[in-house]
Amino acid sequence: MARILITSALPYINGIKHLGNLAGSMLPADVYARFQRARGHDTLYICATDEHGTPAELAAAAAGQDVATYCEEQHVLQHDVGRAFGLSWDHFGRSSSPQNHRLTQHFAEVLEAQGLIEERVDQMVYSIDDRRFLPDRYIEGTCPHCGFEKARGDQCDNCGNLLDPTDLKDPYSVISGSRNLEVRDTKHLYLLQTKMADRIRAWVDSHPDWPTLAKSIAYKHLDEGLIDRGITRDLAWGVPVTKDGLPRPGMEEKVFYVWFDAPIEYIAATQEWAEAALDRDWRSWWRTDAGADDVRYVQFMGKDNVAFHTVSFPATILGSEEPWKSVDMLKAFNWLNWYGGKFSTSSKRGVFMDAALDILPPDLWRWYLTSNSPEGSDTAFTWEQFASAVNRDLADVLGNFVNRILKFTESKFDGVVPEGGQIGPLEEKLYADVAERLADLAEQMDAIEIRKSAQALRALWVVGNEYLQEAAPWTAIKSDRDRAAVIVRTALNLAALYARISAPFIPFAAEKIGEAFGQAWPPAWPSSDVAAELSTVPAGQTVRAPEVLFKKIDDDMIAEWAARFGGAE
Repeated sequence: MARILITSALPYINGIKHLGNLAGSMLPADVYARFQRARGHDTLYICATDEHGTPAELAAAAAGQDVATYCEEQHVLQHDVGRAFGLSWDHFGRSSSPQNHRLTQHFAEVLEAQGLIEERVDQMVYSIDDRRFLPDRYIEGTCPHCGFEKARGDQCDNCGNLLDPTDLKDPYSVISGSRNLEVRDTKHLYLLQTKMADRIRAWVDSHPDWPTLAKSIAYKHLDEGLIDRGITRDLAWGVPVTKDGLPRPGMEEKVFYVWFDAPIEYIAATQEWAEAALDRDWRSWWRTDAGADDVRYVQFMGKDNVAFHTVSFPATILGSEEPWKSVDMLKAFNWLNWYGGKFSTSSKRGVFMDAALDILPPDLWRWYLTSNSPEGSDTAFTWEQFASAVNRDLADVLGNFVNRILKFTESKFDGVVPEGGQIGPLEEKLYADVAERLADLAEQMDAIEIRKSAQALRALWVVGNEYLQEAAPWTAIKSDRDRAAVIVRTALNLAALYARISAPFIPFAAEKIGEAFGQAWPPAWPSSDVAAELSTVPAGQTVRAPEVLFKKIDDDMIAEWAARFGGAE
């Protein structure tokens, strides 16, 4: 039994995430976790909300709440919608937890002791009326490039140019609207990534099995030259800056940068999980001096998060010189776009997780997002592709097979698995086909090839339909009841097998199929002995057809949703 630690990029706290966020981290991590659990491996899937930083403060202010209350409410919402999608986290933590505060402060002090953190003086915009320094997103003004009047201090959303707050014309405070601003000196802590460049490169070099996307982003940053990164900010909400366990002199009003503390939350969330029960030990998952040397650690994330996980977080982990577990496989994804453009809440473009569940069951979304996983390149969502994935794959292939054989059993054998007859050449061929495709599915799942895994699963569903069509029990029963019994018994066992192997992708529908055969749940992954696996539902057992597993999507539905959520306009 292997020990597998899985983390997916932390969803940011400011609102329910869109389908692109789901497709690029949390959902593929869940599929992989469910697969490894089914194979009997000791699997721990950890995630959390990322709760610090300027956007959290701004979102709370816009909602008329203090930031702590806002984050607490949003955490519950994100947890609940994730569970509704079937995300099987072992723990869904919070980066604002006491565990993460302590661990972040610990890393900062250890890194400073290793000579990897130093104080530097920066020049930042200070709002005299607000009596505080303003982080980038607390400043707006006119873009010097395109004249857009609501450009932020870090970027202009109109022309896309990256900016510094001092670049803006007529800048003002987002907090108060005050233009009474000036540039002042302020001290901040910097993580000296430049000192870690050679070591980080060697670490990346030691993972040749990473996807090309992850490696190319890592090497791009290394080849361009790492920079020392500021790891403190002038904010009220976050992890306080300490030295020797006490507030750091001169930095009492500062907190650590969100991108410094957020990846540390993977470890802290595991501490949260462990402390929620008496028999759990987080150190055995994260400390190689406490047993974590036998853990395989797999991270899932979108490509925009890769740089922080291949440079900044490794600089923290490796630079500490402590025996922390580092990632073994970094699975990076491209973006799921909305008709070639970005998802946008303000422009009402795209479907967000809560709205998705309002209109359709979670398995339909899970299947589309995995079978069209944005692995090799960006993928564009379209309603037409979505409908095709639901109708042709789920309804016409899997749903049709399961419903067809169970309804036939009910009508011709009183809902009881028939006995009698011996397997023939068609069944022998079926066993071989299933064995070959089952091996391919397991291989693709092990390799974390999400789209290829979905294709392999669909190919297995197709085998069942082809067998049923060729064996034709509805014809055999007219003249040879024993032959019909063999076909029906084989097909029923195949449907039961489909429940087990489909569970990582479409867990809700898979469980319904499993219930039709009285299967224990959650299921174990099948062995390579296909003849045995296709004999688990014995003759004499009562079976029952479930309700329609997958309802088809029609043109009127597509038109309605395109009007509501946007389409190819």
